[in-house]
Amino acid sequence: MAAQNSWPIYQMDVKSAFLHGTLDEQVFVDQPPSYIKVGNEHKVYKLKKALYGLKQAPRAWYSRIEAYFLKEGFKKCPYEHTLFVKVGSEGKILIVCLYVDDLIFTGNDVWMFKKFKKSMMIEFEMTDLGLMHYFLGIEVVQSTNGYFISQKKYAQELLNRFQMQDCNPVSTPCEYGLKLNKDSEGKKVDNTLFKQIVGSLMYLTATRPDIMHYVSLISRYMESPTEMHLLVAKRILRYIQGTKQLGLFFKKGEKSELIGFTDSNFAGDQDDRRSTSGHVFMLGTCVVSWLSKNQPIVTLSTTEAEFVAASNCACQTIWLRKILEELHFKKDDATIIYCDNTSAIKLSKNPVLHGRSKHIDVKYYFLRDLNNDGTIVLKYCRSEDQLTDIFTKPLKAPSFQNLRNLLGVCMMQQQS
Repeated sequence: MAAQNSWPIYQMDVKSAFLHGTLDEQVFVDQPPSYIKVGNEHKVYKLKKALYGLKQAPRAWYSRIEAYFLKEGFKKCPYEHTLFVKVGSEGKILIVCLYVDDLIFTGNDVWMFKKFKKSMMIEFEMTDLGLMHYFLGIEVVQSTNGYFISQKKYAQELLNRFQMQDCNPVSTPCEYGLKLNKDSEGKKVDNTLFKQIVGSLMYLTATRPDIMHYVSLISRYMESPTEMHLLVAKRILRYIQGTKQLGLFFKKGEKSELIGFTDSNFAGDQDDRRSTSGHVFMLGTCVVSWLSKNQPIVTLSTTEAEFVAASNCACQTIWLRKILEELHFKKDDATIIYCDNTSAIKLSKNPVLHGRSKHIDVKYYFLRDLNNDGTIVLKYCRSEDQLTDIFTKPLKAPSFQNLRNLLGVCMMQQQS
Protein backbone atom coordinates (compact mmCIF):
# COMPACT_ATOMS: atom_id res chain seq x y z
CA MET A 1 0.00 0.00 0.00
CA ALA A 2 2.90 2.35 0.66
CA ALA A 3 4.18 1.70 -2.87
CA GLN A 4 0.77 2.09 -4.47
CA ASN A 5 0.26 5.46 -2.75
CA SER A 6 3.89 6.63 -3.19
CA TRP A 7 4.38 6.86 0.57
CA PRO A 8 7.98 6.80 1.85
CA ILE A 9 8.87 4.16 4.45
CA TYR A 10 11.17 5.19 7.30
CA GLN A 11 12.97 3.17 9.94
CA MET A 12 14.03 3.80 13.54
CA ASP A 13 15.71 1.70 16.21
CA VAL A 14 15.24 1.83 19.98
CA LYS A 15 18.52 1.55 21.86
CA SER A 16 18.55 -0.95 24.75
CA ALA A 17 14.80 -1.48 24.31
CA PHE A 18 14.34 -4.12 27.02
CA LEU A 19 15.81 -1.80 29.66
CA HIS A 20 12.80 0.51 29.25
CA GLY A 21 10.33 -2.11 30.50
CA THR A 22 8.74 -1.84 33.94
CA LEU A 23 8.21 -5.05 35.91
CA ASP A 24 4.82 -5.95 37.34
CA GLU A 25 6.23 -8.85 39.38
CA GLN A 26 8.73 -8.84 42.22
CA VAL A 27 12.04 -10.11 40.83
CA PHE A 28 15.21 -10.52 42.87
CA VAL A 29 18.77 -11.17 41.67
CA ASP A 30 21.97 -12.18 43.38
CA GLN A 31 24.67 -9.61 43.90
CA PRO A 32 27.00 -9.67 40.87
CA PRO A 33 30.52 -11.09 41.39
CA SER A 34 33.15 -8.53 42.42
CA TYR A 35 30.35 -6.18 43.53
CA ILE A 36 29.23 -8.03 46.64
CA LYS A 37 28.68 -5.66 49.54
CA VAL A 38 30.79 -6.66 52.53
CA GLY A 39 28.68 -7.54 55.54
CA ASN A 40 25.54 -8.01 53.41
CA GLU A 41 26.58 -11.05 51.42
CA HIS A 42 23.27 -12.77 52.23
CA LYS A 43 21.17 -10.00 50.69
CA VAL A 44 19.87 -9.74 47.12
CA TYR A 45 18.85 -6.91 44.80
CA LYS A 46 15.26 -6.14 43.88
CA LEU A 47 14.85 -5.24 40.22
CA LYS A 48 12.96 -2.05 39.39
CA LYS A 49 13.41 -2.33 35.61
CA ALA A 50 13.64 -5.23 33.19
CA LEU A 51 17.01 -6.60 32.12
CA TYR A 52 18.14 -8.47 29.02
CA GLY A 53 17.89 -12.20 29.64
CA LEU A 54 14.90 -11.84 31.94
CA LYS A 55 11.90 -13.91 30.87
CA GLN A 56 9.54 -11.00 31.50
CA ALA A 57 11.66 -8.51 29.54
CA PRO A 58 10.02 -8.85 26.09
CA ARG A 59 6.52 -8.57 27.53
CA ALA A 60 7.52 -5.64 29.75
CA TRP A 61 8.98 -3.78 26.75
CA TYR A 62 5.88 -4.39 24.63
CA SER A 63 3.63 -3.11 27.43
CA ARG A 64 5.81 0.00 27.71
CA ILE A 65 5.80 0.83 23.98
CA GLU A 66 2.10 -0.04 23.67
CA ALA A 67 1.22 2.40 26.46
CA TYR A 68 3.28 5.09 24.75
CA PHE A 69 1.53 4.61 21.39
CA LEU A 70 -1.92 4.71 22.98
CA LYS A 71 -0.99 7.89 24.87
CA GLU A 72 0.10 9.50 21.59
CA GLY A 73 -3.28 8.83 19.98
CA PHE A 74 -2.47 5.66 18.06
CA LYS A 75 -4.93 2.81 17.78
CA LYS A 76 -3.63 -0.74 18.13
CA CYS A 77 -4.81 -3.10 15.43
CA PRO A 78 -6.79 -5.87 17.19
CA TYR A 79 -5.87 -8.35 14.46
CA GLU A 80 -2.11 -7.64 14.39
CA HIS A 81 -0.80 -6.48 17.74
CA THR A 82 2.43 -4.97 16.41
CA LEU A 83 0.55 -2.62 14.06
CA PHE A 84 -0.44 0.86 15.25
CA VAL A 85 -2.38 3.47 13.26
CA LYS A 86 -2.89 7.18 13.92
CA VAL A 87 -5.45 9.12 11.89
CA GLY A 88 -5.34 12.90 11.69
CA SER A 89 -7.57 15.49 10.09
CA GLU A 90 -8.28 15.67 6.36
CA GLY A 91 -7.43 12.02 5.77
CA LYS A 92 -3.91 12.19 7.20
CA ILE A 93 -2.60 8.84 8.44
CA LEU A 94 0.51 7.43 10.11
CA ILE A 95 1.12 3.67 10.19
CA VAL A 96 3.75 2.16 12.51
CA CYS A 97 4.87 -1.47 12.53
CA LEU A 98 6.93 -2.71 15.48
CA TYR A 99 9.30 -5.67 15.61
CA VAL A 100 10.92 -5.85 19.08
CA ASP A 101 13.13 -2.71 18.99
CA ASP A 102 12.85 -1.96 15.26
CA LEU A 103 10.14 0.36 13.96
CA ILE A 104 9.12 1.07 10.40
CA PHE A 105 6.52 3.69 9.62
CA THR A 106 4.81 5.26 6.64
CA GLY A 107 1.95 7.59 5.88
CA ASN A 108 0.85 10.54 3.80
CA ASP A 109 1.88 13.55 5.91
CA VAL A 110 5.42 14.85 6.44
CA TRP A 111 4.42 16.85 9.53
CA MET A 112 3.14 13.69 11.23
CA PHE A 113 6.48 12.00 10.45
CA LYS A 114 8.48 14.81 12.07
CA LYS A 115 6.24 14.99 15.12
CA PHE A 116 6.41 11.21 15.61
CA LYS A 117 10.21 11.13 15.33
CA LYS A 118 10.60 14.01 17.78
CA SER A 119 8.22 12.42 20.27
CA MET A 120 9.98 9.04 20.08
CA MET A 121 13.39 10.60 20.64
CA ILE A 122 12.11 12.42 23.72
CA GLU A 123 10.57 9.26 25.17
CA PHE A 124 13.35 6.79 24.27
CA GLU A 125 16.95 6.82 23.12
CA MET A 126 16.55 6.31 19.37
CA THR A 127 18.59 5.82 16.22
CA ASP A 128 17.04 7.46 13.17
CA LEU A 129 17.92 5.25 10.19
CA GLY A 130 16.13 7.40 7.61
CA LEU A 131 14.48 5.72 4.63
CA MET A 132 14.21 1.97 5.07
CA HIS A 133 16.92 0.13 3.16
CA TYR A 134 17.56 -3.02 5.20
CA PHE A 135 15.16 -4.60 7.67
CA LEU A 136 15.57 -8.02 9.35
CA GLY A 137 17.64 -9.39 6.48
CA ILE A 138 15.35 -7.92 3.81
CA GLU A 139 16.86 -5.41 1.40
CA VAL A 140 14.50 -2.61 0.34
CA VAL A 141 14.92 -0.31 -2.67
CA GLN A 142 12.49 2.63 -2.81
CA SER A 143 12.55 3.96 -6.36
CA THR A 144 10.38 6.22 -8.50
CA ASN A 145 8.73 3.17 -10.09
CA GLY A 146 7.90 1.34 -6.87
CA TYR A 147 9.43 -0.66 -4.04
CA PHE A 148 11.62 -3.74 -4.51
CA ILE A 149 12.33 -6.14 -1.64
CA SER A 150 14.80 -9.02 -1.79
CA GLN A 151 17.15 -11.14 0.31
CA LYS A 152 20.16 -11.32 -2.00
CA LYS A 153 22.70 -10.92 0.80
CA TYR A 154 20.97 -13.51 2.98
CA ALA A 155 20.74 -15.94 0.04
CA GLN A 156 24.49 -15.70 -0.53
CA GLU A 157 25.18 -16.21 3.18
CA LEU A 158 22.90 -19.24 3.05
CA LEU A 159 24.86 -20.77 0.17
CA ASN A 160 28.18 -20.07 1.91
CA ARG A 161 26.96 -21.58 5.16
CA PHE A 162 26.09 -24.90 3.54
CA GLN A 163 29.09 -24.87 1.17
CA MET A 164 26.98 -24.52 -1.97
CA GLN A 165 28.49 -21.23 -3.18
CA ASP A 166 30.14 -22.90 -6.18
CA CYS A 167 27.28 -25.23 -7.17
CA ASN A 168 25.77 -25.29 -10.65
CA PRO A 169 22.43 -23.43 -10.88
CA VAL A 170 19.19 -25.03 -12.07
CA SER A 171 16.03 -23.48 -13.54
CA THR A 172 13.50 -24.95 -11.06
CA PRO A 173 13.61 -25.84 -7.34
CA CYS A 174 12.86 -29.50 -8.06
CA GLU A 175 12.21 -31.89 -10.93
CA TYR A 176 8.80 -31.99 -12.58
CA GLY A 177 6.48 -34.60 -11.05
CA LEU A 178 8.67 -35.22 -7.98
CA LYS A 179 7.05 -37.55 -5.42
CA LEU A 180 8.66 -37.63 -1.99
CA ASN A 181 8.02 -40.16 0.76
CA LYS A 182 9.53 -41.11 4.11
CA ASP A 183 12.05 -43.39 2.36
CA SER A 184 12.26 -45.74 5.35
CA GLU A 185 14.92 -47.90 3.69
CA GLY A 186 17.07 -44.97 2.60
CA LYS A 187 20.39 -43.94 4.11
CA LYS A 188 19.93 -41.55 7.03
CA VAL A 189 21.64 -38.15 7.07
CA ASP A 190 22.41 -35.65 9.82
CA ASN A 191 18.98 -34.37 10.84
CA THR A 192 20.50 -31.30 12.54
CA LEU A 193 22.07 -30.21 9.25
CA PHE A 194 18.83 -30.92 7.41
CA LYS A 195 16.79 -28.89 9.90
CA GLN A 196 19.23 -26.00 9.56
CA ILE A 197 18.82 -26.01 5.77
CA VAL A 198 15.03 -26.16 5.99
CA GLY A 199 14.84 -23.42 8.62
CA SER A 200 17.16 -21.14 6.67
CA LEU A 201 15.18 -21.69 3.47
CA MET A 202 11.93 -21.03 5.31
CA TYR A 203 13.15 -17.54 6.25
CA LEU A 204 14.04 -16.91 2.62
CA THR A 205 10.40 -17.47 1.64
CA ALA A 206 9.62 -14.02 3.12
CA THR A 207 10.48 -12.55 -0.29
CA ARG A 208 10.61 -15.72 -2.39
CA PRO A 209 7.14 -17.26 -2.75
CA ASP A 210 8.45 -19.29 -5.69
CA ILE A 211 10.21 -21.73 -3.31
CA MET A 212 7.43 -21.90 -0.71
CA HIS A 213 5.92 -25.23 -1.79
CA TYR A 214 9.25 -26.99 -2.12
CA VAL A 215 10.49 -25.87 1.29
CA SER A 216 7.16 -26.93 2.79
CA LEU A 217 7.53 -30.29 1.06
CA ILE A 218 10.96 -31.15 2.50
CA SER A 219 9.98 -29.82 5.93
CA ARG A 220 7.68 -32.84 6.33
CA TYR A 221 10.72 -35.10 6.66
CA MET A 222 12.83 -33.23 9.23
CA GLU A 223 12.37 -35.93 11.86
CA SER A 224 14.21 -38.64 9.93
CA PRO A 225 15.72 -37.28 6.69
CA THR A 226 17.51 -39.49 4.18
CA GLU A 227 19.85 -38.83 1.27
CA MET A 228 16.82 -38.47 -1.02
CA HIS A 229 15.46 -35.60 1.06
CA LEU A 230 18.88 -33.94 1.33
CA LEU A 231 19.30 -34.07 -2.45
CA VAL A 232 16.01 -32.22 -2.90
CA ALA A 233 17.08 -29.62 -0.32
CA LYS A 234 20.35 -29.12 -2.18
CA ARG A 235 18.44 -28.83 -5.45
CA ILE A 236 16.56 -25.88 -3.93
CA LEU A 237 19.91 -24.32 -2.96
CA ARG A 238 21.11 -24.80 -6.55
CA TYR A 239 18.01 -22.96 -7.73
CA ILE A 240 18.77 -20.15 -5.27
CA GLN A 241 22.31 -19.98 -6.68
CA GLY A 242 20.94 -18.92 -10.05
CA THR A 243 18.19 -16.65 -8.75
CA LYS A 244 19.79 -14.79 -5.82
CA GLN A 245 18.79 -11.41 -7.22
CA LEU A 246 15.09 -12.19 -7.46
CA GLY A 247 12.65 -10.42 -5.17
CA LEU A 248 9.21 -8.84 -5.08
CA PHE A 249 8.39 -5.61 -6.85
CA PHE A 250 5.47 -3.42 -5.76
CA LYS A 251 4.52 -0.91 -8.45
CA LYS A 252 3.51 2.65 -7.64
CA GLY A 253 0.07 3.96 -8.45
CA GLU A 254 -1.64 0.61 -8.96
CA LYS A 255 -5.23 -0.17 -8.08
CA SER A 256 -5.28 -1.79 -4.64
CA GLU A 257 -7.83 -4.53 -5.15
CA LEU A 258 -7.44 -7.68 -3.06
CA ILE A 259 -7.85 -10.87 -5.12
CA GLY A 260 -7.32 -14.45 -3.96
CA PHE A 261 -6.55 -17.76 -5.65
CA THR A 262 -7.04 -21.18 -4.08
CA ASP A 263 -6.07 -24.67 -5.21
CA SER A 264 -5.17 -28.11 -3.91
CA ASN A 265 -3.15 -31.12 -4.98
CA PHE A 266 -5.41 -34.09 -4.25
CA ALA A 267 -3.75 -36.90 -2.23
CA GLY A 268 -0.32 -35.51 -3.01
CA ASP A 269 1.35 -36.86 0.15
CA GLN A 270 2.67 -40.32 -0.67
CA ASP A 271 2.70 -41.46 2.96
CA ASP A 272 -0.68 -40.47 4.41
CA ARG A 273 -2.44 -39.50 1.14
CA ARG A 274 -3.37 -36.08 2.43
CA SER A 275 -3.86 -33.24 -0.02
CA THR A 276 -1.86 -30.02 -0.19
CA SER A 277 -3.68 -26.71 0.21
CA GLY A 278 -2.38 -23.58 -1.42
CA HIS A 279 -3.57 -20.02 -1.65
CA VAL A 280 -2.20 -16.68 -2.76
CA PHE A 281 -3.47 -13.10 -2.49
CA MET A 282 -2.60 -10.30 -4.88
CA LEU A 283 -2.82 -6.57 -4.22
CA GLY A 284 -2.32 -4.99 -7.60
CA THR A 285 0.20 -7.03 -9.59
CA CYS A 286 2.23 -8.33 -6.66
CA VAL A 287 1.66 -11.07 -4.14
CA VAL A 288 1.07 -10.05 -0.50
CA SER A 289 0.16 -13.37 1.17
CA TRP A 290 0.77 -17.00 0.27
CA LEU A 291 0.58 -20.49 1.76
CA SER A 292 1.44 -24.09 0.94
CA LYS A 293 0.44 -26.60 3.59
CA ASN A 294 -0.68 -30.18 4.07
CA GLN A 295 -4.39 -30.47 4.83
CA PRO A 296 -5.24 -31.75 8.34
CA ILE A 297 -7.62 -34.43 7.03
CA VAL A 298 -7.69 -37.09 4.32
CA THR A 299 -10.15 -36.06 1.62
CA LEU A 300 -12.00 -38.51 -0.62
CA SER A 301 -12.23 -36.48 -3.83
CA THR A 302 -10.75 -33.51 -5.65
CA THR A 303 -13.95 -31.57 -4.90
CA GLU A 304 -13.58 -32.15 -1.17
CA ALA A 305 -9.88 -31.24 -1.26
CA GLU A 306 -10.63 -28.03 -3.16
CA PHE A 307 -13.47 -27.19 -0.76
CA VAL A 308 -11.20 -27.58 2.29
CA ALA A 309 -8.52 -25.47 0.59
CA ALA A 310 -11.07 -22.77 -0.24
CA SER A 311 -12.25 -22.72 3.39
CA ASN A 312 -8.69 -22.15 4.60
CA CYS A 313 -8.29 -19.43 1.98
CA ALA A 314 -11.49 -17.79 3.25
CA CYS A 315 -10.00 -17.57 6.76
CA GLN A 316 -7.03 -15.63 5.41
CA THR A 317 -9.40 -13.45 3.38
CA ILE A 318 -11.25 -12.38 6.53
CA TRP A 319 -7.99 -11.50 8.29
CA LEU A 320 -6.63 -9.51 5.33
CA ARG A 321 -9.90 -7.60 4.93
CA LYS A 322 -9.85 -6.65 8.61
CA ILE A 323 -6.22 -5.52 8.38
CA LEU A 324 -7.04 -3.39 5.34
CA GLU A 325 -10.03 -1.93 7.16
CA GLU A 326 -7.82 -0.94 10.11
CA LEU A 327 -5.50 0.78 7.63
CA HIS A 328 -8.51 2.68 6.23
CA PHE A 329 -8.56 0.74 2.97
CA LYS A 330 -11.99 -0.67 3.61
CA LYS A 331 -13.57 -2.71 0.83
CA ASP A 332 -17.35 -3.10 0.89
CA ASP A 333 -17.52 -5.37 -2.15
CA ALA A 334 -16.95 -9.09 -1.87
CA THR A 335 -13.38 -10.34 -2.26
CA ILE A 336 -13.04 -12.51 -5.35
CA ILE A 337 -11.37 -15.88 -4.84
CA TYR A 338 -10.56 -17.83 -7.98
CA CYS A 339 -10.86 -21.62 -8.01
CA ASP A 340 -10.45 -24.04 -10.93
CA ASN A 341 -12.90 -26.66 -9.61
CA THR A 342 -16.54 -26.01 -10.57
CA SER A 343 -17.87 -28.67 -8.19
CA ALA A 344 -16.24 -26.98 -5.19
CA ILE A 345 -17.69 -23.63 -6.27
CA LYS A 346 -21.19 -25.12 -6.53
CA LEU A 347 -20.77 -26.80 -3.14
CA SER A 348 -19.91 -23.43 -1.58
CA LYS A 349 -23.19 -21.95 -2.85
CA ASN A 350 -25.66 -24.84 -2.72
CA PRO A 351 -26.97 -25.66 0.80
CA VAL A 352 -28.15 -29.13 -0.28
CA LEU A 353 -26.29 -32.08 1.26
CA HIS A 354 -24.97 -34.55 -1.28
CA GLY A 355 -24.06 -38.16 -0.67
CA ARG A 356 -20.44 -37.44 -1.55
CA SER A 357 -20.14 -34.34 0.63
CA LYS A 358 -22.36 -34.87 3.67
CA HIS A 359 -19.44 -36.27 5.69
CA ILE A 360 -17.36 -33.08 5.39
CA ASP A 361 -16.80 -31.47 8.79
CA VAL A 362 -19.30 -28.70 9.48
CA LYS A 363 -16.49 -26.22 10.28
CA TYR A 364 -15.62 -26.03 6.59
CA TYR A 365 -19.17 -25.01 5.67
CA PHE A 366 -18.73 -21.50 7.03
CA LEU A 367 -17.50 -20.84 3.49
CA ARG A 368 -21.17 -20.81 2.46
CA ASP A 369 -22.02 -18.17 5.06
CA LEU A 370 -19.21 -15.93 3.83
CA ASN A 371 -20.44 -16.39 0.28
CA ASN A 372 -24.04 -15.59 1.25
CA ASP A 373 -23.24 -12.46 3.28
CA GLY A 374 -21.11 -10.96 0.52
CA THR A 375 -17.71 -11.26 2.18
CA ILE A 376 -16.27 -13.48 -0.54
CA VAL A 377 -17.33 -14.85 -3.88
CA LEU A 378 -15.80 -17.92 -5.49
CA LYS A 379 -15.28 -17.61 -9.23
CA TYR A 380 -14.03 -20.09 -11.78
CA CYS A 381 -10.69 -19.73 -13.52
CA ARG A 382 -8.99 -22.02 -16.00
CA SER A 383 -6.28 -24.31 -14.68
CA GLU A 384 -3.66 -22.57 -16.83
CA ASP A 385 -4.57 -19.26 -15.14
CA GLN A 386 -4.42 -20.70 -11.62
CA LEU A 387 -1.58 -18.89 -9.83
CA THR A 388 -1.74 -21.26 -6.87
CA ASP A 389 -0.40 -24.19 -8.91
CA ILE A 390 3.09 -23.06 -7.95
CA PHE A 391 2.18 -23.66 -4.27
CA THR A 392 0.71 -27.15 -4.63
CA LYS A 393 2.80 -29.22 -7.05
CA PRO A 394 6.15 -29.37 -8.90
CA LEU A 395 5.80 -27.84 -12.36
CA LYS A 396 7.64 -27.89 -15.66
CA ALA A 397 10.13 -25.06 -16.13
CA PRO A 398 8.03 -22.93 -18.56
CA SER A 399 4.91 -23.10 -16.37
CA PHE A 400 6.91 -22.47 -13.21
CA GLN A 401 8.68 -19.42 -14.63
CA ASN A 402 5.44 -18.00 -16.04
CA LEU A 403 3.66 -18.25 -12.68
CA ARG A 404 6.71 -16.85 -10.91
CA ASN A 405 6.53 -13.76 -13.13
CA LEU A 406 2.78 -13.39 -12.56
CA LEU A 407 3.40 -13.34 -8.79
CA GLY A 408 5.62 -10.29 -9.21
CA VAL A 409 8.89 -12.14 -8.55
CA CYS A 410 11.57 -10.46 -10.67
CA MET A 411 15.00 -8.80 -10.68
CA MET A 412 15.44 -5.15 -9.80
CA GLN A 413 17.08 -4.46 -13.18
CA GLN A 414 13.87 -5.50 -14.93
CA GLN A 415 12.00 -2.65 -13.18
CA SER A 416 14.61 0.09 -13.58
